[in-house]
Amino acid sequence: MAAEPSSFSIKPGESTESTAFRSALDVIRAVEPRVADAIGAEIEDQRAQLKLIASENYASPAVLLTMGNWFSDKYAEGTVGRRFYAGCRNVDTVEALAAEHARELFGAAHAYVQPHSGIDANLVAFWSVLAQRVESPALERAKVRHVNDLTEQDWAALRRELGDQRMLGMALDAGGHLTHGFRPNISGKMFDQRSYGTDPATGLLDYTALRETAREFRPLILVAGYSAYPRLVNFRIMREIADEVGATLMVDMAHFAGLVAGKVLTGDFDPVPHANIVTTTTHKSLRGPRGGMVLCDAELAEHVDRGCPMVLGGPLPHVMAAKAVALAEARRPDFRDYAQRIVDNASALAEGLLRRGASLVTGGTDNHLVLADVSGYGLTGRQAEAALLDAGIVTNRNSVPQDPNGAWYTSGVRIGTPALTTRGLGVREMDEIAGLIDTVLANTRPGTTANGAASKASHVLDASVADQVAGRSADLLAGFPLYPGVDLGQS
Repeated sequence: MAAEPSSFSIKPGESTESTAFRSALDVIRAVEPRVADAIGAEIEDQRAQLKLIASENYASPAVLLTMGNWFSDKYAEGTVGRRFYAGCRNVDTVEALAAEHARELFGAAHAYVQPHSGIDANLVAFWSVLAQRVESPALERAKVRHVNDLTEQDWAALRRELGDQRMLGMALDAGGHLTHGFRPNISGKMFDQRSYGTDPATGLLDYTALRETAREFRPLILVAGYSAYPRLVNFRIMREIADEVGATLMVDMAHFAGLVAGKVLTGDFDPVPHANIVTTTTHKSLRGPRGGMVLCDAELAEHVDRGCPMVLGGPLPHVMAAKAVALAEARRPDFRDYAQRIVDNASALAEGLLRRGASLVTGGTDNHLVLADVSGYGLTGRQAEAALLDAGIVTNRNSVPQDPNGAWYTSGVRIGTPALTTRGLGVREMDEIAGLIDTVLANTRPGTTANGAASKASHVLDASVADQVAGRSADLLAGFPLYPGVDLGQS
């Protein structure tokens, strides 16, 4: 089957992209050839593998090239027009462009594009809410304008109050994220956290139970969003619950931002009109550079813009420039088609796995990812992940609800379609990929430890099966070249 048109394709005979990347590698190789070799090896690995990690994608050559420029050399603490360093007019230009594209793309009142990552975006959001809901009232009570003007006694009281707030977020094994208040992450050390989960019978979000928990716990922040939940969230209901208990609704849409940008998720399923504050990464389904972003209503804007120095150090102007390029790409009409095909492909992959007898959490998907429970194959998630990698299929292990194997070995494998959709693969290919996944897992068995006991980590997969699947994967991908305009042969 011929490859569908890709936003990364160039006209036959053009070599602009090849020239740019080959020249860059020549410059790098002259200093440290091993790094240049690793870069070249990485693109070859990605070209050869079925990339099904739900949080990964392929940024366009324009986005990649934007990150390698002189903006990297510039300090720019502060915000547009209000910097702590001189000489930032060009940084102001690219940051303002990125924020403008974000506001227009998502219909947001305000956008802040400085966060370096998703966790940074979440920290900016958490501390912005704390500044609005806790710090600002404390300053008003003390009749001062700045925390530096507080007495030692008032400052000590404010610090205690800031550290005595509550957060309610989705349970980790239900599909939530570590940054939503869990103890190993700094968010769990900042807040008194409680989790809401899913219905044990269906795996679906239980809004009734969530509402009851919120009424009892009375959180300052209600966090919605997920990293491994294969269904949609009704953000209108989430906002109703938040308002009822006086909580600020924060949505982490890092995983599904591309589906929001592409207008696949609208109405009750679009978080931006309903949430007080929204965070996201700019890679994943949004297909930009690695980084973070915060969208918020007007009431939180002044606090969000203090992300530096509140949480962040100097912003990364070269990455903000790349965000501007990626967000401009996402505003093009073809991005909506791309976003819809992500969901169509995930649905086809889920149907193909179910037809072959696989067990899926919630029985399917409404978004970009599928969460397979591999215990029916007699495997842990770690064993399944490793076996699939042996065959050229890249996934990641993930907990399932009430996972008996915990967060390290797990019982699940998370599978996503954004990256392969970027390459142009469609529903027919997804069904074949489902067959390849099933073939690998059905032919894998647990390994044993040195003393002969069953292992949760090691696996045994016949090399002939791995080679057969890897060969078929390579044949499949040959029709959908990755970065077809980039030839890294010797210049």
